[in-house]
Amino acid sequence: MIGVAGCGRMGAPMLESLVRAGIRATGFDVKSAPDFANLHAQVTQDPLGFASNLETLITVVRDISQTEDVLFGQQNLINAPHLKRIIVSSTLSPRYVLDLRERVSKTITLIDAPMSGAQIAAKEARLSFMLGGADADLDAAQPLFNAMGAHFHRMGAYGAGMQAKVLNNLLAASNTAMTRLVLDWADGAGLDERKLLDLIHTSSGQNWFASGFEDIEFSRDGLSEDNTIGILIKDVSSALDAAPAHADTALPKAVQDLIRTLEPRKRR
Repeated sequence: MIGVAGCGRMGAPMLESLVRAGIRATGFDVKSAPDFANLHAQVTQDPLGFASNLETLITVVRDISQTEDVLFGQQNLINAPHLKRIIVSSTLSPRYVLDLRERVSKTITLIDAPMSGAQIAAKEARLSFMLGGADADLDAAQPLFNAMGAHFHRMGAYGAGMQAKVLNNLLAASNTAMTRLVLDWADGAGLDERKLLDLIHTSSGQNWFASGFEDIEFSRDGLSEDNTIGILIKDVSSALDAAPAHADTALPKAVQDLIRTLEPRKRR
């Protein structure tokens, strides 16, 4: 059995994609199945039932604390009787991910497979996966990634996928912060939002956040601890945790500070 732990805005559509591809998969979440997905029969809140036939665990929970709960704490899925493989798809500190190898039995395959693309890409099964692990292990897991994504980047040994992801998200956070600042300044100058975004899309300021502004579910959100804007702050912290020795971290920290000031943006 393939199990997805964390069936929120990303995990639920990933589970849907697996089921749609004919893969025997189920989900676990501490909350009930989300309303946007037809998953009420596939998602359980019972960790013992979820663990009973679990062979491959895909974790898509929010942060290190929730990962600890899933693996070693309240859910304790590390002791699922048939567990053979763990795929870490949450965005976490690369140092934490590497340390998992010392805490998890060598009989269990570990793959780090964080993904990018926001909820719209998860729903359309076109996520980009950044993969870390032995080639044979990644080959064996590829059918799962094929069901959920469209782009697959093998970055190296276990841990390399997460290192690549936090660097990617550092850029994404920067684009988010600066695009929102630019739009606020444009309001003050009396520029039309849609016209400016169309200009940016075809000009030197082009970036993923601006180009996907109408499709990205969090594009107009303000800061909240439980939304994606809050997650961006966590992701920058994950990148900072793995920064090279003596690196200049002033700019990433400034990006964090700017994101902390974001307020909801109304449609213009």
